[in-house]
Formats: sequence, structure tokens, C-alpha cells
Amino acid sequence: MLEIIARMKTADAREALLESARKTESEKRGRKASKEVRQLQLIEATIDSLAKRGYSETTMADVADGAGLSRGIVNFHFESKEKLLIATLQYMYDEYSAHWRNALQKAGDDPADQLRALVSADFDRSICNKRKLAAWCAFWGEAKSRPTYQALSSARDAVYQTIFIDLCATLKQSGDYAYEPQVMALALSAMLEGLWLRLMMGTEDTTRETALQAANEFLSAAFPKHYPWKGSGATKP
Repeated sequence: MLEIIARMKTADAREALLESARKTESEKRGRKASKEVRQLQLIEATIDSLAKRGYSETTMADVADGAGLSRGIVNFHFESKEKLLIATLQYMYDEYSAHWRNALQKAGDDPADQLRALVSADFDRSICNKRKLAAWCAFWGEAKSRPTYQALSSARDAVYQTIFIDLCATLKQSGDYAYEPQVMALALSAMLEGLWLRLMMGTEDTTRETALQAANEFLSAAFPKHYPWKGSGATKP
């Protein structure tokens, strides 16, 4: 009988330890989730401030007020304005990368469809809006004097640009075009960046719809055998 009671006590103690471990792990996950939520709040508030005030005028206090959090919380998660801005730039690149990769995957195996999907993705409302375009421009204005921004931008842009070059090379081969793929990819990227800039500046004749139409006209002019249709609303024959 004493042996049975001892075993029961041992089992109860083991269960208590397991339950304690489960609670500890749950608390850790809760703290982690809370940390991620807070950081996302602060990053979104940073994007708002960059769009409203610009790079140099954005302060940690502005971000805290915009997020509805105390300034101490900002300092807890990001020790300095520079670290907060790097995290914001990283977040924006991650979001943009996930967006175009998803568009590329949904386009299927046809290179012409893939290139058109990448171009169209640049003008999706979730990515292409005044708030985010203004934040991008704020970072672009600082990139030349900030090696960290340059390194982050170059690494991400290189992957994106390589895909453009590969697609241009494939279309050249199948369409027997005379252009150089690398030069055509550069022209395509410059065209897209220019349209983003016009949208950010609020040029009267440029909207997301007209910008997408202009991009599609570029595709028709550069790759006439693959895009013989015209306009953003047209369909592939």
C-alpha cells in the first residue's frame, strides 16, 4: 500500500512538473507574440511618419505617438532611430518580395505571363499606395549616404533584377528579338520605378490604372510577338 501511495505521489509530482512546463512555454509564446505585435505596430507607425514628415523629421517620439504606445516601449524594442528605420526598411522589402513572388507563382509556367504578372504586381493597391510610395522615396533619398541601406537594397534588388533578365532572355529567344536581355531588363525596371515616382509626386495624369496601362503598353512595344494586345483591360488573344 505504501508503495502504491508513493507511486501516486510520484505520478502527481511528474504531472505537476509537466503542467508547469506547459504553462511556462505558453507564457513564452505569449510574450513572443506580444513582442512581434508591438514591433509591427511601431514599424507601421514609422511608415506613417515617413510618409507624413519625411526621413529627417521622423523621431522616436512621433513613432510612439503614432502607434499609441509609450516612448519607453519604442526604446525597449528598438534602441535607436537607426535600428527602427533599418527594421522598417527590412519589413518593407520582405513585404514587397513576398508580394511579387506570390504573383510570379500564380502566373504559371509561361514566361510572358510571368513577366506581365510581375509588372502588374507593382501596381497592386496593397503595395502601390501613396503612403508606402512616400516611405520608399524617403529611404531612397538616404540610401546613397547609408551603406547599410545600400547593402540591404542591393541584395534584394539583385534577385528581382536577375529574374527580369532571365525572363527577357527567354522572350528574346522565343520571339527572335534583337535587344540585349540585361539592357531590356534595366529599361523595364527604370520604367516601373519612374511610374512609381510619378505616382508618389501626385502627377495629375497618373493614377494606378493609367500607370499600369502605360506599363502594359511598354510590354507591347518591347515584346510585340508576346503582347500584341493593347491597354490594361485587354486580354490575351
